[in-house]
Amino acid sequence: MEDLIRTLFYFVIVLGAMIVVHEFGHFIVAKFFGIRVDVFSVGFGKRLWGVRKGDTDYRISLIPLGGYVKMAGENLDEQRTGAPYEFMSKPKWQRLCVAFAGPAMNIVAALAIPAAIAMAHHEVPAYLDKPPVIMAVEPNSPAEQAGLQPGDLIVKINGIANPTWQDVEDYVAVSPDQDLPITMSRNGETKHVNLHVAARRFDTEKIGFSGLKAADERITVREVNEGSPAANAGLKPGDNIIAVNGRRVEQSEYGQVEIIREIRASEGKPLTLTVRRDEGTVDIQASPRMDEGEIRLGFTQSITGREMVNQRLSLFAAIKYSVDENIRVVQLTKTALAQVFVGKRSARDTLTGPVGIAQIVGQAAQEGSVQVFRLMAILSLNLGIFNLLPIPVLDGGLIFMLILESALGVFGMTLSLRIKERMMQAGLVMLMLLMGFVIFNDISKRFPGRSSAPQQIEQPANR
Repeated sequence: MEDLIRTLFYFVIVLGAMIVVHEFGHFIVAKFFGIRVDVFSVGFGKRLWGVRKGDTDYRISLIPLGGYVKMAGENLDEQRTGAPYEFMSKPKWQRLCVAFAGPAMNIVAALAIPAAIAMAHHEVPAYLDKPPVIMAVEPNSPAEQAGLQPGDLIVKINGIANPTWQDVEDYVAVSPDQDLPITMSRNGETKHVNLHVAARRFDTEKIGFSGLKAADERITVREVNEGSPAANAGLKPGDNIIAVNGRRVEQSEYGQVEIIREIRASEGKPLTLTVRRDEGTVDIQASPRMDEGEIRLGFTQSITGREMVNQRLSLFAAIKYSVDENIRVVQLTKTALAQVFVGKRSARDTLTGPVGIAQIVGQAAQEGSVQVFRLMAILSLNLGIFNLLPIPVLDGGLIFMLILESALGVFGMTLSLRIKERMMQAGLVMLMLLMGFVIFNDISKRFPGRSSAPQQIEQPANR
């Protein structure tokens, strides 16, 4: 219950903040152009508290999921007086600026947050921007089956020449159950292989897995709690966990999740960890027990063997990093959506609604405030882009209608109020259908009977 309350709290804070940022964009530009703003609300529904300053009621409302701005004369069914402070009394270019200001603020926030983080604390794997020289290949993985070997240099992937490790990881992640053509160089000889990317579930989302490694990473025991089952069984700091109950685990964050999944499934029953210690292997057998409300063996684990870059970036370097990261997110989103339209990927495995977002926010909160802010930036970017879609009732729909009106005006034609109302109704139906689909999708993916979608285990670095 506590986890649910914590998840809902962070969900409200994160999503609410990004929507308020969006509405503030509309508000500040409307004020700049002299449009009367009647209400600036944080939340929806019944007014709980507020103050009136000038013409605007600044209020906090009952439902804390975002907010809204109410401008004079903006609604189609609203009685207009033709007063100069009304939204519809302003020139089209000013109304266009007001409509665009909300998504623009979200995009600015998406750029500002990663830049600020990079200036305060910038820690990333050192290999990400380097040429993808394969350092290791997971046994029995798609990469091994495709014939890729340590020492191979990937010179082209999916038509992209001279990729970095970041490119390779991104293309693999968004290509589950798909073939990726790879050109690689081995001992001066160029070879072409077809990498069939495997699919696996991480939480309820399907992501690609190849088995390619940029470093000799290992799941390493960092600390062992005194008096814990792990300590009593002889587990030691520095041990490299390579198998659980005889089944090999991938040496990655996903492998950490698998270890914890097995621990949680073994309460009161013996569990065997196979570890590499010095030059040999040791089997550690212990029974997990309940500790502080969770089933634990009593140790923490981390990924070692991965060189990290940890330095604060300058202002301009941070801005460049943030721009690059946002472009990367847009490109990955575009790739995933394109796969949906051509039938290579299901919408079910691609689209996430409020239920899914809430769970992702909760998981990010467990990893620390930095991850929460990173997620806020991604959500802000997606919110800004989504609102620019030319769907009536969204900002992009208003922008589309204003541009259409201007184009028709060239030929002496107008967009009648009746047509605008029909467009708004159609847009509302489209939006409701989309929301219904993603909410149903979220709930069905998390339905208890779904064995094909194992849940991601919380706090993967601490057992």
